[in-house]
Amino acid sequence: MACGAWQSSRRETGATGKSDSGATAQPRTVIAVVENADDPADGYFGASVARDYDALSADRFAPEAIEPVVARLAELAAGGRALEFAIGTGRIALPLAAAGVQVDGIELSRAMADELRRKPGGESIKVTIGDMASTRVDGTYSLVYLVFNTIANLTTQQEQVACFRNAAEHLAPGGFFVIEVGVPSLRRLPPGQNAVPFLITRERLGFDTFDPATQQTSSHHIIFRDGAAEYREIPFRYVWPSELDLMAQLAGMHAYARWSDWSGAPFTGESTQHVSVWQKLR
Repeated sequence: MACGAWQSSRRETGATGKSDSGATAQPRTVIAVVENADDPADGYFGASVARDYDALSADRFAPEAIEPVVARLAELAAGGRALEFAIGTGRIALPLAAAGVQVDGIELSRAMADELRRKPGGESIKVTIGDMASTRVDGTYSLVYLVFNTIANLTTQQEQVACFRNAAEHLAPGGFFVIEVGVPSLRRLPPGQNAVPFLITRERLGFDTFDPATQQTSSHHIIFRDGAAEYREIPFRYVWPSELDLMAQLAGMHAYARWSDWSGAPFTGESTQHVSVWQKLR
């Protein structure tokens, strides 16, 4: 993940009236490229993103969204330690730790980890800065987990395979690796179209673009605030459930469960996401 420039679009609402030709002048849109001052080492989740991350993902922080996740992960940890890949600002790690599970984390972005440490209980969670596909921490765990589509932040198949192997290397025999990720929404693409909207509000627009030949996708975010529109694009690699099962097999794990959500609802052909669990062979 690497940082890109932001674009701001400002509409000058005062630029109305008559032009020299007598026609009514229309408001002008000024596009300005704003230099991104974030640390490139933080990838796409630098300080400017970390600062607003919780607010922009507010629905994911609601108790009804978090409680089923924590309950399921605590059950799978079964009294053992847990390691979160891409721990972020601690959305899941903090309540899981509060539920009595010892949680450590790996996080690429120092800015995101700093936001976690500012929260109550954040200093008690050990976070190692590094790439979840290759960074090792000491000891073994009963549970390794990766939520909120983050496996797709690894934009090559090789990196995703390496992530599974890294998870397996951190697991004790019999331990579990859990991933929450969306099912690619290619069924929503009519012929000739490569974009699917996922959010349309007065404050924010979001849409994904897909390349079925390469499994590359990008999420496009337009945020309106202070009279300007801020744009950013984040690349991903979408991945199919069966492909994830093969990655797990290559890493010495076998399929344990797959649900359409954290409550354990059945995964079907109409599911838009899945929670998948693999177990390290003894």
